[in-house]
Amino acid sequence: MTFLAPALDASGSDTGPRLALADFTTDRAALDWFVVNDNVMGGRSDGSFAIEQGELRFAGRTNTDGGGFSSIRTTPVQLDLSKYAGIQLRVSGDGRRYTWRLTTAARWRGREISYWADFDTRDNAWSTVDIPFSSFIPQYRGRQLDGPELDPGQITGMGLMIYDKRDGPFEIRLASVHAYSAHSSQPELTAHSRRSSP
Repeated sequence: MTFLAPALDASGSDTGPRLALADFTTDRAALDWFVVNDNVMGGRSDGSFAIEQGELRFAGRTNTDGGGFSSIRTTPVQLDLSKYAGIQLRVSGDGRRYTWRLTTAARWRGREISYWADFDTRDNAWSTVDIPFSSFIPQYRGRQLDGPELDPGQITGMGLMIYDKRDGPFEIRLASVHAYSAHSSQPELTAHSRRSSP
């Protein structure tokens, strides 16, 4: 996977309505994804990813007996996306609901929190999904928090997760990740704010 160079310090590079954050088609040095499954808390789900033919394929099986989630996350980044309205994904899914995950420098009782926004997919069909920054809900280990709100100027990590309370196989393909401006947003699917703990 490649994080394009401007994405690593986007604060002074508002050159267009969208900013490419990740692409899977080039051989340039890149930050990496890594897997975090629910076995870290005694769960039984599994998931893995591969980058093939310009796409990232994330697949596995969820098991709600003991957790029910699988995720992939980026190694640390430093992104100032304060000039943008949200994250835009190009995905082909399986009809299940997925979650885009962001982290910042924010802490809750001294501990790192994450920000989640859910989105639906179409079965074996490509879709563009816009996830407004306002849709991201602060979480700590699946517990919804009252704050702090997401600060898009301090993004330190991104991730893709499945945590839809369902058992069974999953597969999603990711072609690109962009930050989008409000006037450039033309989504085919939109995100859902997670208003309660999973």
